[in-house]
Amino acid sequence: MITRKLKEKLLELATYYPVVAVTGPRQAGKTTLCRATFPDKPYVSLESLDFRDFARSDPRGFLAEYRQGAVLDEIQQVPELVSYVQSEVDENKEPGRFILTGSQHFGVSQVISQSLAGRCGVLNLLPPDFDELQGFSGVPDELFTLIWQGAYPRIYDHNIPAHQWLADYVATYVQRDVRQVMNVGDLLTFSTFLKLCAGRTAQEVNLSSLGSDAGVSHNTAKAWLSILEASYIIHRVPAWHVNIRKQIVKAPKLHFLDTGLACYLLQIREPSQLRLHPLRGAIFESWVVSELYKSLVHQGEQPNLHHYRESRGLEMDVLVQRGDCLHAVEVKSAATVASDFFRGFAQIAERIKAADLSLHLDNVVVYGGESSQQRSTARLLSWRDVGKILKTRDTSQ
Repeated sequence: MITRKLKEKLLELATYYPVVAVTGPRQAGKTTLCRATFPDKPYVSLESLDFRDFARSDPRGFLAEYRQGAVLDEIQQVPELVSYVQSEVDENKEPGRFILTGSQHFGVSQVISQSLAGRCGVLNLLPPDFDELQGFSGVPDELFTLIWQGAYPRIYDHNIPAHQWLADYVATYVQRDVRQVMNVGDLLTFSTFLKLCAGRTAQEVNLSSLGSDAGVSHNTAKAWLSILEASYIIHRVPAWHVNIRKQIVKAPKLHFLDTGLACYLLQIREPSQLRLHPLRGAIFESWVVSELYKSLVHQGEQPNLHHYRESRGLEMDVLVQRGDCLHAVEVKSAATVASDFFRGFAQIAERIKAADLSLHLDNVVVYGGESSQQRSTARLLSWRDVGKILKTRDTSQ
């Protein structure tokens, strides 16, 4: 297996809490990570019908088999078991007794917050980031092939063609997971909605337009977006505003968390198609946002990502605030540097100054080229150095 950055935080929380839950999308590597991190703990998959039936019909007897603790995989299959885990850890508060995994953030988080409040540390595991992917052999060394394949580990670990694996993943997600999270009656319409969302990656969310195109109401579109976000298909990046200017646009941006999945839904069947695709820039932007999101989540942090746009033209693709540092990130898919890459940074600095905010600005441009440089107004980072975005100037040299 490859080394996952979340392992350090997982071990840390297991010294504080009697229960640690790791949630995330299916096939992100949760089971592999937890079993490798706690090799001495018994492992129980609640996907298995016999274990699932045992846990449902006799939860006390089931947990009695694992008095010293266990890795309980896919806990969303038996959510009622969490209440009995609470009783167990209230009697024996030894840190790190139970490690839970769950693939549906929507249901798992709700159950944990109700039953294990104060007793459980919660972490999210997403598909590997670019640095983690390097642990696999055969990772593409070309930008658009990498983006087209996406980052789900089974594609690399088992050498499954990306197109085939993603087709199976989408079918399983729509047919199984969506039904379990919410009662979606018309799966064909939901599939159309999912594809329409892929066509809007890196764009501001307009629920009325999205619902109209999919043939559903505004409220249904809103609910379905929540399903996609709860199951880690998309992430909505809110607009950044501190009452700097009245004409700021406050709609969130929609980003797919895996660009391979977005490419599949857009019927981009080869990397060569992506290079010439009208959404190339948007997909590249979503890839960078996803890398930032993973970087923070896998450190156990809550991602504080925003975008900024004024109705009169000023835009900034991503703003990441960490303490008193505001990382302003522009994303350009072009391989050749142009002067307009750096145009917005001076204006953002003016807005920050006018609002009397005590923030240190770190300006970054991530582009599709090969050379990273320190420019007078910003750090210019090759796509290969995407993992350095949140590092300061001193540590990025």
